[in-house]
Amino acid sequence: MNERAETAAQLASADTPLVLQRVLFAGPTPDTDADLYATIAGGGDRTRTSVHARHGATIDTDTYFGRVPAPYFERWTTVTSVDLTFDFETTGRAHAVVRGCDSDGQVHVVARLELEGAGAVTSTVPLDRYSDGGSLWVGFIADDGDLTISDAVWSTTAPHRIRAAAVAICTFNRPADCVATLTALASDQLTRERLTAVYVVDQGTDAVCDEPGFDQTSAALGERLTYIRQPNLGGAGGFTRGISEAVAHEEDLDLILMDDDIRCEPETPLRLAAFASVTPDPTIVGAQMLYLMNPTRLHVGAEYADLHTLRAGRWAKNALHDADMLTRRQDRPADAGYNGWWTCLLPAEVITALGLPLPMFFQWDDIEYGIRAAGTAGVQTVTLPGAAVWHMDFSRKDNDDWTMYFSIRNSLITAALHSDLDVKSLSTRMFREISQHIVAMQYGLAYTMIRGIEDFLTGPDILADGGRTALVDIRRERAAFGETVMHRESDVPGVNYRELPVHPAGFEPAKDRFDVVLAKRAATQLAGRVVRGCVAIPPTDAHWWHVSLFDQAVVADASGNGVRLRTRDTGLARTLGARNLKVRWAFRADAANVRKAFQAALPTLTSPANWQRLFTTE
Repeated sequence: MNERAETAAQLASADTPLVLQRVLFAGPTPDTDADLYATIAGGGDRTRTSVHARHGATIDTDTYFGRVPAPYFERWTTVTSVDLTFDFETTGRAHAVVRGCDSDGQVHVVARLELEGAGAVTSTVPLDRYSDGGSLWVGFIADDGDLTISDAVWSTTAPHRIRAAAVAICTFNRPADCVATLTALASDQLTRERLTAVYVVDQGTDAVCDEPGFDQTSAALGERLTYIRQPNLGGAGGFTRGISEAVAHEEDLDLILMDDDIRCEPETPLRLAAFASVTPDPTIVGAQMLYLMNPTRLHVGAEYADLHTLRAGRWAKNALHDADMLTRRQDRPADAGYNGWWTCLLPAEVITALGLPLPMFFQWDDIEYGIRAAGTAGVQTVTLPGAAVWHMDFSRKDNDDWTMYFSIRNSLITAALHSDLDVKSLSTRMFREISQHIVAMQYGLAYTMIRGIEDFLTGPDILADGGRTALVDIRRERAAFGETVMHRESDVPGVNYRELPVHPAGFEPAKDRFDVVLAKRAATQLAGRVVRGCVAIPPTDAHWWHVSLFDQAVVADASGNGVRLRTRDTGLARTLGARNLKVRWAFRADAANVRKAFQAALPTLTSPANWQRLFTTE
């Protein structure tokens, strides 16, 4: 262990408490819905760490951020009990009630604590009945006087050695968002003191260091902050640079990766680091994602990737999906296959055992790493309820952009490395999906997918420059397809968008008839037997089997940033159809050998030497 690691790791005495999570009564910013933290009935005032309840009022932390995910501690850590500690002051009688629930949501009282005058209270709760599910939380009742609660925490006895924790943020041309995240970390005293280092890897041309507020935040973080500029190597390259820098300075480390465009809850790094400190084996601990545009809704409780269908973001058994966390509990534990790197903790031992991420540039790098951790080293990923950040809703992102190239290419690389790669099934599935895009007049998207498959088939050499050439090429090539261009509603070429008839979709064809309908749509399009003129189609109705009925359609983008004009082009459809068929047969012929090539190249691709070459190549 190097000198910095010796000073960063902390030795704890036998009775030192480890705070697992604070009982917070409000969010980090005034616009955060406080009911995600605590509810107040009967009148009261709150700050982040204290609450004042008036006579007769009730405070309840049976909330998203208020509950202790007891089954996760019982199942994946060495914790056998937790201590609730808080300060109180009351002008009359009051009491606190510790409650729990089981996997079916049935609530029971764990302890009742009478409060009178002022003082501090500690209540110990055994974790011996939550392996199947449930939660713990506390409520406070001001019976016949005012009641103030402050500095409430859930804790346990600290392990002998508390590991260092650091944060690495990858950013590209989001300086305001990045500074906001840094400010959130710096403004919370406990978080700031817990972190030994914060690495910012800036790959953009709009430098974070020039953003207003950066100097103040940098001063607050002091020597903890390391700011790095490098060429754009995508999220994979940015995070890998942060990983490389962190483990070079601290070998006994838990590193928390963070996106630049999140709204940060500074409590979350504390909860991730605390949980990781009490796991018996090195464990990847991930935060959940709440939607930025719908901030009380949970993206998914835990997720996995289906490599047989190349689909990520499948919600795990027992996991909630798109759920309103003001009304739902996560009572049953869910097993994650990976965790997105919007915020995710990687222990240094895992990095040492696995090597670095693949130089995929963007998309699936976090997924591949989580799958590799489980398959190669037996490392569990735990997505921890009550630890979350806010991130842009995925439903607000349209898939018709250059990122689809990396998604299809990198999902194939991941499947080649970590599955049996059912070549026949995958070739049929991809051929069908590309054909659907062609009949939907998404010619650029079809082309993008074909290019991703073609480049996968070239083998590991496609990753030689970390994806920089592929990014430039696919963005340039997509520009040749008119429907890839986003327009303002008032500026659609040759069309008055506001006067177009709106055509919602009819009934969806039966799944077992999709291929028949697809063939018919292709034939009628090539023959010109479509509805003439231009129509408007909402994004929720832009299914391939509906859009393909028309000669021209203006489709609103799912992001809400504009519209796209899709125009039938039979010549382009024939060209792409032929290329789609060609790549299908090439995939069937070559994919097995390409799979072996990627497996053989994995140690070299993920080596520090390869990444150092990429970091220093302009």
